[in-house]
Amino acid sequence: MKDKGAKSYERLLHIHRAIEQIEAFIRDVDEQTFLADPIISSAVLFQFSVIGEAVIHIDERLLAKYDYPWHKVRAFRNLISHAYFDIKLEAVWNIITNDLAGIKQIVGTILTNEFRFQMDNDK
Repeated sequence: MKDKGAKSYERLLHIHRAIEQIEAFIRDVDEQTFLADPIISSAVLFQFSVIGEAVIHIDERLLAKYDYPWHKVRAFRNLISHAYFDIKLEAVWNIITNDLAGIKQIVGTILTNEFRFQMDNDK
């Protein structure tokens, strides 16, 4: 069985990769294109689901050390998974443009502060 630190590290990497995927999907895409293209919006929503699922499996004590509304990330994952047809894509675009950089930054900070040694060994 993996220790909680290793599991948390892997899940943080999953979040980082999912954010990079969202960034790639929306590169050169404006809001109207995002709203009109079900392939892009579906791909983005899947990656947000990955992010939310990963957060669920990160050690709570680790997350508590960093001031971020983790409950909102989990809640968004639940919305995507359980109320898919109620999702307002305008709100998703708002999350992309206003919140994605913040979670990317905090995840990068956690990886740097908590797992520097492991990250150096993974190179």
